[in-house]
Amino acid sequence: MSLDRWTDEPKRQLIEFGDESDWDGVYRMIQCKRALAPSGLPEMDYNLNPYGGCEHGCVYCYAPEVTHTDWKEWRVVKVKSNIVERLAKELPGLSGTIGIGTVTDPYQAAERRFRLTRACLEFLEDKGHPIHLHTKSDLVLRDIDLLRGFEGQVAVTLTGTDDRVSKITEPGAPLPEARFRALRELTEAGINTYALIAPILGHLEGHEREFCDRILETGVKRAALDPLNMRPQMAVRLERMNIRGSSEALLKIRRMLSDGGVEVRDVF
Repeated sequence: MSLDRWTDEPKRQLIEFGDESDWDGVYRMIQCKRALAPSGLPEMDYNLNPYGGCEHGCVYCYAPEVTHTDWKEWRVVKVKSNIVERLAKELPGLSGTIGIGTVTDPYQAAERRFRLTRACLEFLEDKGHPIHLHTKSDLVLRDIDLLRGFEGQVAVTLTGTDDRVSKITEPGAPLPEARFRALRELTEAGINTYALIAPILGHLEGHEREFCDRILETGVKRAALDPLNMRPQMAVRLERMNIRGSSEALLKIRRMLSDGGVEVRDVF
């Protein structure tokens, strides 16, 4: 990908997309009307999502219902090809923290080809805005060079250690080992990180110690816990799959991580 040097009046075509061999997912090119949206999430003033939809296909995903998207369409990735151009027009005069990846993963596999998240970071890197980035993907390690220069924080979402469970509940996402490695390497690089444990499901019961030990091994000093927050369509899907949340596992994980010197808070 080549990027024109950013100016006050960016050119219409900022990005040259890679060839089709870079990624074989299902996608749709779109023009977004807005890049930034006011955020109601803690510690974030604006939301920035370079993609719509998500190929991870997590069965517990709340985003389709929040964005009023049909579940069958959610794994079709909407590539916001003009996202940086819109960001350049909307950013002047704004202040505050920009949340990246609030309803879809900014480092899902499509990012290998389209590189929209990196393009947004490259545009933002000298603008003085802190970021708050969420991802389940070790692809985030590609951008350590940029992330080191930002104020703010980067969260890696962890849900367990069992590959089999991960393949069932989040079939398109990187497996647990890749995520633990990403969190460890980001932390070792001096980036302000935390483990986002979301959601806490019943399969963790009886495996809390193993899970917490893996988190402690990354060297991370903060964690955020998120219970399973049911929504109507999600509840039907998870009941059919016999998947449930676990307050018991949540309490044990909170205690074990706290005992290990990790600052633990609830997401909401």
